[in-house]
Parts: sequence; C-alpha cells; structure tokens
Amino acid sequence: MKRLQLNGITSDVLISAYVVITLYFRFKLESEIATGPIESLVMGLCFVIIIWVLIKLKFLNPNWFGVFNSKTQKP
Repeated sequence: MKRLQLNGITSDVLISAYVVITLYFRFKLESEIATGPIESLVMGLCFVIIIWVLIKLKFLNPNWFGVFNSKTQKP
C-alpha cells in the first residue's frame, strides 16, 4: 500500500501557512477570551503536535526551504 506523501516544497508551504494561520487564530482567540499563559501554552503545544505527527507519519516531508542543505559544495 502506497502512502500519500507531499514533496518538500509543498510541505514547506503547507507548514508555513499552518503556522501563520494558527498564530493568527491563537492571538485572536486569546484576546477575545482573555486566556492565561498556561492555556496559551497548551493550545500552542496541541498545534505543534499536529504538525509533528504529520511529519512522523511521513505525510509531510519538509525541506526547510533548502536552508539546511546536507550537501557540501566545494569551490
């Protein structure tokens, strides 16, 4: 059975969009409800766990926009 996997650049874009959307959601929700720091940390941890699970299941394959390139280039 072949698993559904996204390529590197698509994963990077999805993760970036997810982070921006969840940060907006957290700031908006926290200002409306006036949550405390513990609730904020728990909400942030839950959002991070979702991404971590998708990476561990190999659905997302982040390339980190090529920042951490393991190949060394010689001049």
